[in-house]
Amino acid sequence: MSIDSTVTHVVAALALVIAASSVLGAAARRLRQPSVIGQLFAGIALGPSLLGLLPGGVYQTLFPEQIKPILTSLAQVALVLFLFAVGYELDLGQLRNRGAVTAVSLSGFAIPMLVGVGIVLLYSGGFRSANGGHPIDATFTLYMAVALSITAVPVLASIIRDQGLAGTRPATIAMAAAGVIDALSWPVLAVALIGGEDGSLRAWTVKVALLAAYVLVMFVVVRPALKWWMHRPGALMTNHVPVAAALALASAWATSALGLHVIFGALLAGIIMPRQPDGAPDSQVLRPLQETGGLLLPVFFTISGMSVQLNGLHASDLVLLLVICAAAVAGKVTAGALAARGGARLPWRDSLLIGVLLNTRGLTELIVLNVGLQAGVIGPRLYALLVVMALFTTAATGPLIGPLYRPADAAPAGHVGPGPGPGPGSGSGSGEEQTPDSGQAPAMDAEPTPQP
Repeated sequence: MSIDSTVTHVVAALALVIAASSVLGAAARRLRQPSVIGQLFAGIALGPSLLGLLPGGVYQTLFPEQIKPILTSLAQVALVLFLFAVGYELDLGQLRNRGAVTAVSLSGFAIPMLVGVGIVLLYSGGFRSANGGHPIDATFTLYMAVALSITAVPVLASIIRDQGLAGTRPATIAMAAAGVIDALSWPVLAVALIGGEDGSLRAWTVKVALLAAYVLVMFVVVRPALKWWMHRPGALMTNHVPVAAALALASAWATSALGLHVIFGALLAGIIMPRQPDGAPDSQVLRPLQETGGLLLPVFFTISGMSVQLNGLHASDLVLLLVICAAAVAGKVTAGALAARGGARLPWRDSLLIGVLLNTRGLTELIVLNVGLQAGVIGPRLYALLVVMALFTTAATGPLIGPLYRPADAAPAGHVGPGPGPGPGSGSGSGEEQTPDSGQAPAMDAEPTPQP
């Protein structure tokens, strides 16, 4: 295939991907579901599971093998910009807060992790069968624990807005806790995957040391240098968007060179990016990156959908799917409800509502699953099962809110009791709509809003 032919195919594929994602995303919102649900369905429909079943080689004609690396590269760039925005909006101060948010965060992170470890140990045969020969070892077990602990902040922000929950105590606590849970999950995921193909203790130790050194350099050297560069008197460069984009891409390359996925470097770059004097992200930097990443995110959904081969599943996989879905729902809902009831002394109805909100997964979960697939931790069959779990838990959030939320009984967020106010993403959207889900500015998880 010539260069001109390749470019033509890529342009046509992008037009089809963006159009299909927009239509199905809008359809999902009409059904009171996050647009990420429709967008992922668009990806699955454009993949071998549906489009590939049509006669005449339609799938191969529209998406020839030669253009898939290009589409994958565009998807990775979208994730880098998206995760940078997520890191830029992340409020690390929440990690120091005490009270209701701390209790819900730690419980919502630790209990699903333990549940994930438990189902791997108790049902190792099912995982071994579905994982296509990939080892069921400590790396896999820790990875599954993280996969069950993730909460999608951007999708959650969209659901809270669409369901009229904004400003209520359950929504405020759930949003703050979700931000903290994700902040805890990314480092654990990095530790789980840093061993790479060489799983020896020596190789793992060396990579951990290099990563720690890199993080230290970013905080001690790069961040102060950025502050000086961006705020020096008489600066010729007043537009900081190119600086932010270059930082995100360079940091993504650095972590990739260390044997980690590019998303970790992008997230770290966002965290160390200097903020405004009041501690808030600079909207003139954040919004352009969110909107750019949000425009390209449909490509990521398509690549994710193409990797879901439903026709390759076995009958025995349905049992494992039920186990995974039951563990994912039980772990999150139980953890959130018990912590909210005990830590914030909220009524059982509000406590259960918090648990249901924390059970939301979306783009963040899809990012984790793609990282695991690319790293060889999970195989195509288990990946497909986990994608279905992410869709199910996200789609179930809206219908479950109805019986638990009574607008007349809602209390303002300011009366959370021992807990703090809104947390990471509560005022930002965490990267959702304007991309696909939130309705604010593009960002991570499935929709661009001013913010996995």
